[in-house]
Amino acid sequence: MLIRLGIALICLCAMSARADALRLLTEDAAPLSFRRDGQLEGLSVAVVRALIARTGDDARIELMPWTRAIHLTENQADTGLFSTVRTAEREARFQWVGPILVGTTRFYSMKSRKLNISTLQDAAASGPLAVPKRWYTYEVLSSQGFSNLYGVSSARQMLTMLKFGRVNLIATEDLTLSYELASVGLRPDDLTEHLPLMRSAYYIAFSTRTDPARVARWRQALVAMHKDGSLGSIVHRWLPQASVPEPEP
Repeated sequence: MLIRLGIALICLCAMSARADALRLLTEDAAPLSFRRDGQLEGLSVAVVRALIARTGDDARIELMPWTRAIHLTENQADTGLFSTVRTAEREARFQWVGPILVGTTRFYSMKSRKLNISTLQDAAASGPLAVPKRWYTYEVLSSQGFSNLYGVSSARQMLTMLKFGRVNLIATEDLTLSYELASVGLRPDDLTEHLPLMRSAYYIAFSTRTDPARVARWRQALVAMHKDGSLGSIVHRWLPQASVPEPEP
């Protein structure tokens, strides 16, 4: 009887440990997170793995579509999403750790179109403007009254439509631009860079049902990575020209 009771207690402890494991979700978005030869790689993946090691948390990283990932993070305990841009609309929906990276969203057109976009009014009057509908950029432009938005399903579709002249303009991050262009056989020299739309800070977003003490531990670990230079080493390995932001304590 005592042996059986002991086994039962061990099983219960194991179940409790599994329930407390972190589930860390990300999407296919090179160079931040992507799958290569069956393995997850990327700048953000490397940062998150380093944080797992520093905090000692039991955690697993999963790659999945963004819409599903953000839904799960909003509704499940012990769940995090990376890397996501922190906006006013999202502020209360998550607990934030970061930033781990800062970039700039700009408007771009095909150089062959010879467009001159120097103001937001020019962009709004430029004709069809493609942006993935799940991106925060789409939310921002919609809130600013852009009526020429063409919501697409992915960055690849956005670039394909630009390449073949189905839209005149796109809005995307400078950090990921070269990777996005390569997926459709374009190079940065094929595009004209127009005015910036916004600066974007990328974070790890934890569900509001995750223990705040655990989130605080991740914040402290990220600050330590910044201080000892390991965060900068990871960022510059993937994006040599990117600046390294100072995380919030």
